Amino acid sequence: MKIPVSELIVKYMEMLGIEYIFGMPGAHILPVYDSLYQSSVKSVLAKHEQGAAFMACGCARASGKISACITTAGPGATNLVTGIANAYADRQPILVITGETSTHIFGKGGLQESSGEGGSIDQDELFKSITRYRKVVERTDYLANVLNQASRVLLSANSGPVLLSLPFNVQKELVDEDILDRVVTQRPDPGASENIRSIDALTGLILEARNPVIVAGYGCIKSGAQQQVSELSDSLNIPVTSSMKGKGVISEQSALSLGSLGVTSTGYAYKYIVDNADAIIFLGAGFNERTSYLWDETLLKNKRIAQVDSNPEQIDKVFKADVAVTGDIKSTLNGVLKTLDAQGVDRQAVRKQIAVNDPVAKRDAGNSKIFKSGFALIESFYKRLEQHFPQDLVVFDDNLIFAQSFFNVSSGNRFYPNSGVSSLGHAIPAAIGARFAEQKPTIAILGDGGFQMCCMELMTAVNYELPITVVMFNNSTMGLIRKNQCQSYEQRYIDCDFENPDYALLARSFGIGYQRVEQETDLDRMFADTDFSAGINLVEVMLDKDAFPNYNSLRN
Repeated sequence: MKIPVSELIVKYMEMLGIEYIFGMPGAHILPVYDSLYQSSVKSVLAKHEQGAAFMACGCARASGKISACITTAGPGATNLVTGIANAYADRQPILVITGETSTHIFGKGGLQESSGEGGSIDQDELFKSITRYRKVVERTDYLANVLNQASRVLLSANSGPVLLSLPFNVQKELVDEDILDRVVTQRPDPGASENIRSIDALTGLILEARNPVIVAGYGCIKSGAQQQVSELSDSLNIPVTSSMKGKGVISEQSALSLGSLGVTSTGYAYKYIVDNADAIIFLGAGFNERTSYLWDETLLKNKRIAQVDSNPEQIDKVFKADVAVTGDIKSTLNGVLKTLDAQGVDRQAVRKQIAVNDPVAKRDAGNSKIFKSGFALIESFYKRLEQHFPQDLVVFDDNLIFAQSFFNVSSGNRFYPNSGVSSLGHAIPAAIGARFAEQKPTIAILGDGGFQMCCMELMTAVNYELPITVVMFNNSTMGLIRKNQCQSYEQRYIDCDFENPDYALLARSFGIGYQRVEQETDLDRMFADTDFSAGINLVEVMLDKDAFPNYNSLRN
């Protein structure tokens, strides 16, 4: 049966299991929008294309599935760039659909043309470094191959954004629907390439160590390996620290949790590793600048290293591992646990139970070194948050520094820091995208500077009656910039301070709930009165602009 290319693309998205596509229509992409009209793929109208890209990222992170965004040619596509760069850095499986002018006017100066011909914007070059695969589909005879190439990236363990740009006339061309019979849309078995020898070597390194430590990264969450990490930790008494993105791999209230490892953390995990560990097992952790304390050699000195990662590009990228396993983390750890059982290892007898008295209190004691004064209200907010939501909470947080030290994430909650390219204006649209995927209380946490870059997307939540709570820390400044200008530039403050609107009136104009928190007693009222499950809310938490965390700045 002959169908338009626009309909074929929509059916392809259905086959990939895409449930939502976020974006804004324009003339050059309307054929695809028309094909979405009766599709199971639900379109979501954002207020800005960057917000649409962040929504797709949030949806993908929360669901673990492929998500999508869609825009028209020219400015529609260019507005996506920051969000797609974020997805590229985070290796999120995002299918990007953009329109384009008809092929017969390429190079003639068509409205919003971005073919790269005749002096027009070259969209292909623009997205070259932030997509894993991209194609301007100028013909239909290679369409099956193009879609298979897209699937290969989107379904891989190391996925990333895929861009398909569809000229207006190509969208309307008729093609055989059975093209889709030649397109693979099933994810490969992650355990199919399990390397038994590597698993044996990893198991041996763990058993030979007197005091190993696990560094758990986002790869554990992406693989769904939380249970396996917890079982390995509990049964062999191995302490676990996490990267920022790995918070919650095991419950941070656990006696075996060292908390988060990183420049802006309490430093407890760093000290424990330096003073005690003789082996470190990296599980899906990239050991980036924040986590590694600017690649401090002391962390790894005189220690055996094991690394497990599904991405071969991460293996030995920063350090040389004694044992390296390229493969799915969940499958690999299942292999280790089976090997231990097959060898008859009495797991609890491997090493003595680690004596940790009130580990959470020990970790929190380090906060006084980083947050000397002015942050009691922020600390209390995070403590109340973890008490109020022991499980089933989804948090997107742009204020990474506070959460890394103050927020002990349970294994029943999901914490998504603003990683990727760390763009301001991320948390609200990302949380909205996640709320489409998961029907759980969802909170976006960000500063007032970031809020003003994306607050219009709150109306997207209102338009779709999507419960979400935004917690905004208000200090009337770009906090990190002011900190650096205070500590490194002799208090020469420039372009960091600004005036804020009346947020109570702003919330009223959106038709959403509002709470203002100025002191700790306000937190009781806020948590009692805020409907986190069914309401749309803005919570404004006041913060002194001259209260600065005390940590070494990252390299310039």
